[in-house]
Amino acid sequence: MQTFEKDITNLEQLPSVAKELLTAFPQARVFAFYAEMGAGKTTFIKALCEELSALDVVNSPTFAIINEYRTKHHQPIFHFDFYRLKNLREACDLGCEEYFYSGNYCFLEWAELVEPLLPQHFLKIEIAVSDSKTRRISATQTG
Repeated sequence: MQTFEKDITNLEQLPSVAKELLTAFPQARVFAFYAEMGAGKTTFIKALCEELSALDVVNSPTFAIINEYRTKHHQPIFHFDFYRLKNLREACDLGCEEYFYSGNYCFLEWAELVEPLLPQHFLKIEIAVSDSKTRRISATQTG
């Protein structure tokens, strides 16, 4: 099982860590983020989208639940924030599974709320807060 682990002590490190993660898991398309509130999920997703050449402004889809961004190659990137989801039925009604199996990049904040809907193979990313400046980003390919 392939794993990835990096400590980040400043925001300037995010672009290189995002590039390393995408390079380490070139086949991964569903990225499920697990972290406490304020740990930096959205900030790291912004770095990943920038590395994938997203043309749109990347921000948290807290109220919309899903944002779609386009890359310079006209490929979609889907960014989910399931924090406000009341139940799995809401995720099903949004057609989440269609996105997850689309072959496009999907970045999922609060993925634990939709775990039963996730494909067998997804990248589990955990962001642990070590102190006010340090985050440990760990990734493991499931399935």
